[in-house]
Amino acid sequence: MTDLILTTFDWVPDMPRGYVRDLRVRWALEEAGLPYRVKSVPFRERGAEHFSHQPFGQVPWLTDGDLSIFESGAILLHLGERSDALMPADPRSRSEVIEWLFAALNSVEMASLPWALFKFAGDIAETPGRKHLDGFLKARLQHMEKVLAGREWLAGTFSVADILMADVLRLVDRFDGLAGYPACGDYVARATARPSFAKAYADQMAHFAAAD
Repeated sequence: MTDLILTTFDWVPDMPRGYVRDLRVRWALEEAGLPYRVKSVPFRERGAEHFSHQPFGQVPWLTDGDLSIFESGAILLHLGERSDALMPADPRSRSEVIEWLFAALNSVEMASLPWALFKFAGDIAETPGRKHLDGFLKARLQHMEKVLAGREWLAGTFSVADILMADVLRLVDRFDGLAGYPACGDYVARATARPSFAKAYADQMAHFAAAD
């Protein structure tokens, strides 16, 4: 089996710890039981080698043999192709996993991330732009509440779609944004109660703490 290498930053400030997106990849690798090792790149100085793997200077990326894959969604999709624990084999179920994977990125995270950035910044002013973001996220959460009220996992069984969607919603929950959405909150709690998430989270926190 090809040696999988997950590359992330050597260190980040306290605020984003536990939410850096290599967590999604760690989680998937732990769920699938795929052996991997972690490499680091400098957080403060991002050189040409870094940009050759991740053109926006971000993390993570995954090296799989002679493949170098960036963007967490693309990495999760790649790992799903390698493990039935992450994506079922039958075409109908695979299609459902893939559509929810993209929904997490394009429909939900598109609304949740700008909202969370305001929260991270401590911006509580009721500006028109802020109200628009609140409304945008509320609309997305209302749709997800209806979906999650009727199912345990998005595509029948736990998959990479749930890793991504739960991680997206987990950031909202950090700022109590799921308080009015019990099905979404229960879904995040179910997902993050999995041992693979606990290990991925602990490993990320230990990785950054070791560089303090």
